[in-house]
Amino acid sequence: MPLLTDIVINLAVGLVVFFVGKFIASKVSQWCEKRMLKASVDKAVAGFTSSILYALMFAGVILMALGQVGVQTTSFIAILGAAGLAVGLALQGSLSNFASGVLIILLRPFRSGEFIDAAGQMGTVDRIELFHTYLKTPDNRVIIIPNSSIMGSSIVNFSREATRRLDLVVGISYDADIRLAKQIMEDLVAADERILKAPECVIAVSELADSSVNFILRPWVNSADYWTVRADLLEQVKYAFDEKGVGIPYPQMDVHVHKQES
Repeated sequence: MPLLTDIVINLAVGLVVFFVGKFIASKVSQWCEKRMLKASVDKAVAGFTSSILYALMFAGVILMALGQVGVQTTSFIAILGAAGLAVGLALQGSLSNFASGVLIILLRPFRSGEFIDAAGQMGTVDRIELFHTYLKTPDNRVIIIPNSSIMGSSIVNFSREATRRLDLVVGISYDADIRLAKQIMEDLVAADERILKAPECVIAVSELADSSVNFILRPWVNSADYWTVRADLLEQVKYAFDEKGVGIPYPQMDVHVHKQES
């Protein structure tokens, strides 16, 4: 009975140590993340660091709980080391995700809040964790991407630079006045205060297409104004062309029918 009582007491204390330690580890990691955010540390770095801290503390809590129950932790650690090797070989993908997460934090190809295209997905970086990176799309979907997939593919960062160039193609009909169309676009660009004066906007004929004369319209704007300026400029071009009588053609094809005498 005394032996059974000791076992029950040790088991109860071990469970208390486990749950209390887990709770403390969670609170400490959250507190560290909040402190790093207040210190202006990037949100992605803060989230990744807090995840590692929680994992280390949780592992320590498990060892403490097992030691309280009566498990010899020294031999248990040796067993864990051997088992860890086997598990590591079986979980190469997860280890690759972890290593890629470390590289993302060190190399900083993107930061929290930046809009990127990575592993075929586009969205705003929300946070970087041990194995995955979380993106939020403009329609408020959450995309969870393995870190190894990100580091194994091209990364396009749309927010890193302060300015971006709009690449628009505007087509006019062949019977329209090219000089008038160009002047209209130059006036619209000059009137929009959101369009930067330097670098200078490029407006030029780029192609004599099948049914239209195509202009390239390439103004520079601040990255934050990219989508609004793009939509507004296209709308203003359409209104101005309609007022000045500059036609925007539909795709068309001339069909010639030859009648053969029987």
